[in-house]
Amino acid sequence: MKRTHTDIRGKNVAVFIPNWIGDAAMCTPALRALRKQVGAAGRITAVLRPYVADVLAGTRWTEEQILCDRHSKNPAERAASVVKRMRRERFDAVVLLTNSFRAAGMAWLSGAPIRAGYVRNARGGLLTHKLRYPVAWGRRLPMPCIDEYLNIVYCLGCDPEPPRLELATLASDESAADAVWNKHQLPSGDRVIILNSGGAYGAAKLWPSEYFGELARRIADELGHSVLVICGPAERQVAREIVAHAAHPAVVHLADDYASVGLSKACIRRSRLLVTTDSGPRFFGIAFGLPVVTLFGPTRIDWTRTHFSGEMCLQHAVPCGPCGRRQCPLGHHECMRALSVARVFAAVSQQLEANRGDWRARGAA
Repeated sequence: MKRTHTDIRGKNVAVFIPNWIGDAAMCTPALRALRKQVGAAGRITAVLRPYVADVLAGTRWTEEQILCDRHSKNPAERAASVVKRMRRERFDAVVLLTNSFRAAGMAWLSGAPIRAGYVRNARGGLLTHKLRYPVAWGRRLPMPCIDEYLNIVYCLGCDPEPPRLELATLASDESAADAVWNKHQLPSGDRVIILNSGGAYGAAKLWPSEYFGELARRIADELGHSVLVICGPAERQVAREIVAHAAHPAVVHLADDYASVGLSKACIRRSRLLVTTDSGPRFFGIAFGLPVVTLFGPTRIDWTRTHFSGEMCLQHAVPCGPCGRRQCPLGHHECMRALSVARVFAAVSQQLEANRGDWRARGAA
């Protein structure tokens, strides 16, 4: 993406943050580049959903946040109130890291003279700085979200920025993780492996609970590590099932603890390795430099490639995939069921061996 002569140094900038937890983590290189370009004399305000705010908690790129959720019971978080506040703030530029028509409409209504984003969903007329996705034979070509977000800020004159994800934890998050370690009598972090079975996107992303359970038991028996199964509020029962299938005292879960994004971040940050589906916590591990093994089913690896040398992506090729569906349309879920425990265990062993000297994987490609 070519840089433009647009100068946002010292300006008042609003950024619409992506709505998915993983996407919010993937936009951190773009936020870092924007912070450097706007400089200390400028101001950056994040416009984001309340639960996404927890992903970016502790980071340093924005001065303020405007919570925005059209389904919120709080009138101040609904679109009309947010637009009024944005008009009062008199933003010089709005950066749209989301692709909805609604977000572009809010940016236009804010009165900001600069509105940058991708031309999608009939919103091109609302943008002043328009980007288009690469296309071949009438089809959109895959582009990692990290690069997509960076391209948007590059069109506003930002300098090239490494695609390294970066997150932080709060002191309260670390205290909550301390309580988990004490409650379950977990060893030091270099002896704990995290399993994340989550998939808010849909059931098609889920690896079977019995597979996770067998993997956890093998990690505990053959590799001598404790296993902590993390979960969100909607995944408590799955976490319990995994531990029941493992039937091993060194395998425990967070299902009975207060589930939060901050706690998940803190538990992952202090651990040895993360095995995860293609869901939000995957990007926490990458942001904290952990070796990561990611299990893909219906989604294409190219769309969320992280450029992180410490990640190993596994996917079983099937004739019907990757289909991108939230539920398996054929009912067999073969893309995940055929991804064997033996293959995932081998990847875990390989990652542990490759990072034996330093449990933090190093370097973005």
